[in-house]
Parts: sequence; C-alpha cells; structure tokens
Amino acid sequence: MRIATVRTSQGTRAARLEGDQLHLLAWKDVGALICDAAEQGIDWADLAGQSEASESIQFTGADLAPLIPRPGKIICVGLNYRMHITEMDRDLPEFLTLFAKYPEALIGAGDDIVIPPESDAVDWEAELAFVISNRVRRANAQQAEAAIAGFSIINDVTMRDWQYRSPMWLQGKTFQESSPFGPLLVSADELPGGVRPALDIALSLDGELMQSSNTQDLVFDPPSLVSYVSTIITLEPGDVIATGTPGGVGHARKPPRYLVSGQTLTTTISAIGQLVNKTAQEIL
Repeated sequence: MRIATVRTSQGTRAARLEGDQLHLLAWKDVGALICDAAEQGIDWADLAGQSEASESIQFTGADLAPLIPRPGKIICVGLNYRMHITEMDRDLPEFLTLFAKYPEALIGAGDDIVIPPESDAVDWEAELAFVISNRVRRANAQQAEAAIAGFSIINDVTMRDWQYRSPMWLQGKTFQESSPFGPLLVSADELPGGVRPALDIALSLDGELMQSSNTQDLVFDPPSLVSYVSTIITLEPGDVIATGTPGGVGHARKPPRYLVSGQTLTTTISAIGQLVNKTAQEIL
C-alpha cells in the first residue's frame, strides 16, 4: 500500500496511490488514517484499501503536504550509517544518538527549503524515515516489527553553525520549513527486506551526486530503533523516526559545501520515490 497527504482546495486529504492516480480518502492526512486504524485495532493498509474514494487526481504534479503534517513526535537518529560515522571521524557507537525535530520544520515533497538569514552553513542529509502504527512501550523484537507502519523519505536539513553552538544538536536540526517529508508512506510488504529494508539512498545537488549508499549500511536497523526508543517513551500511532544519513554531507567535505538560495536538492530512495526541493532565501 502507498499513501500520501495531498493539498486540495478544501484542505489536506489522505490519498491512496494506484498507478498514477491518487484516490482521495475521508481522512485529513496520513496521520489521522493511521490513528483511526489503531483505534479500531485493524491494519491501516486494510482500512485504506477498503475505503471508497471521493475523487481522484494525478499523482504527477499533485501538491503534496508533509506526509504527516503534525506528528506527535519526530525522533531522529544521528551517526547511524557506517560510512557517515567514518567521514565524521568517529567510532561506531555502542548506543544511539537521538535528537528531536518539531512539526514546524516539516515541508512537503516539492516545497521550497527555507534558507534562514541567521545561518550560512545549511547542509543536506538524506534519510529513510518510518512511521509508527500502534502504541508500543518497551517493545520486544516482534512487537517492534509490528509497530512499523511503513517507510518514507525525509531530508534532515541541518544548520551546522547552530548545531555546533553547543553539545546539544536540536537547535540546528529543527529550523522552520527546512525538512521535506514524503512523498509516500510505503508499507513494508512492498519493500525488499520488509521492516529491515535494503534500499538504495541518494541525494543530488543541482544534478551532482552527493550521497549514495544503501540502507543495509545502517548500524541500528528500524526494529532496533523502535525497541530502544520505546524503552524511553511510549511511541504512539503517527510518530515518526528518521534513521540517520549516509556519507556525503556537505559539512564533511574539504572544503565544506553548504546550500545557498536557488539550488535544487533531489533525495531518492529506491521503491519509495523522490523529494525534489528548491532552496529559497527567507524573506523577513
């Protein structure tokens, strides 16, 4: 099953993708659909698949909102690809590095990434993201696998100069309108590897390849992330976990390279899709 959140003249709507058609469903967004399915105790994909569509629109050219516009939690993992850890001159971690992102940071799959005037070190970070399907606390391996609703793409655009103002990364990770999220939620049964997907991940800047890896390079796989995070806090339906970025970020290059206004970032994960976002200077 593949679903999106699309903007319409009446507001946002969850939509089921079939071929190149988005079939608009009754829920206001993907998060609302997943929460409703959890309350009913049924699989979200079954609920979406059985629901009648009010109308259909072309997927190509659709105005996509952030996949889940206002998640209750956005939990991000740092230093989770072996190649990225090496390029940042760090040792492989024994434990996870976690930080948060807030909903105000999220934008749609084709929206502009806002470059704030306060930062001149804006960096790209292509990431596999997944969404939680049901409430879970201290999940064992089986429960962790069952709690993964599906997978998507997020670009954890980072203001490096703000990130490294202190040992706590949050302030560089959650600038407003900086992080595209989408275009689709894809259920694990449609992906090679299932809840431990084996997917090519890449990012290009104005057509130049910057990041290229495979999600098999993750140190901690998605079920492990669910188990670890749910030990700390209850995960709820619609929560989002971003799994970390592979090597090739601008900050690690010599000399470093950062984003400026007018560029185009294309973030691709095989079997899921693409984010295509231009950068735009914020107008105060």
